[in-house]
Amino acid sequence: MLQAQPPVPAPAPAPQPSAQAPAAPYAGPAPGAGYVSPIPAAPTHLGHALASEWTKIRSVRSTIWTLGVMAVLVLGIGALVATAVSTNESIGGTSPLFFGFFGMLLGVLCVLPLGVLVISSEYGTGMIRTTLTACPARGRVLAAKALVFFGLTFVVTTVVTGLVAIMDNALLGDLSTVQLTGAEWLKSTVGVSLYVSFLGLLALAVGSLIRHSAGAITIMIGLVLLPFVLSMFMLTDSLSDLRNFLLGYSIPNQMTVMYGSKFPFVDGGPSGWEPLWIVMGLAALALGGAYAAMRQRDV
Repeated sequence: MLQAQPPVPAPAPAPQPSAQAPAAPYAGPAPGAGYVSPIPAAPTHLGHALASEWTKIRSVRSTIWTLGVMAVLVLGIGALVATAVSTNESIGGTSPLFFGFFGMLLGVLCVLPLGVLVISSEYGTGMIRTTLTACPARGRVLAAKALVFFGLTFVVTTVVTGLVAIMDNALLGDLSTVQLTGAEWLKSTVGVSLYVSFLGLLALAVGSLIRHSAGAITIMIGLVLLPFVLSMFMLTDSLSDLRNFLLGYSIPNQMTVMYGSKFPFVDGGPSGWEPLWIVMGLAALALGGAYAAMRQRDV
């Protein structure tokens, strides 16, 4: 007897080819489109440049050495001079704050090299290329360097001049017939600190223009000392006008004016707060020239 066979399943229908159009060849990203970084990016501003310059200036040894030596010279010489003068019976009409001048005159010779090195060292090592690549805005770079250097120098100098002024008044206040006012205290501390800081800005601008550390430092030291030294050798009457001009507007005499006095052998020159306005104008002109030079040469 025959058994019934199970039905054989029908074969599945073969897949029909798709009627889609062939893919177009890859033509690259659309115009204006490209890789988009997942890292959020914010527009750069002056604050970023200031943070960068602050990191630079506080991490190099030249800053510690120059400002440290300046503080030691101003405080040490100020103490020695005040102690020596305190052995006198009287200093007459000389302000006791004036004797801080002797230490600050040498302290300036420490601030000027730092101002030059803030920018000229980057030209010497080639680091300026990295700086300008990270921040192509030349004016922002120069402004950040100037603001950071000026702020640091002004704070350190104000602290040092304030300590010297307090010490000199304590040792010599009873020997002087001058009654100090608040304006004289302000001028001998904050005023002198502003003057020295703007001199440092002038050195920074010269360093940017010269781009050579030794050459720029030599120019600045010559600017501080050479007019005063040259005038000492002009003994003839025919050179008296030039001698008085060089003496009156020399950096040492301008600093004595900021301390409320002047050299007895100087005839003429600025008075009051005029030395500060003079050095501010010179620093502004030099920084303007440095900015123009950076735009023309650093391209």
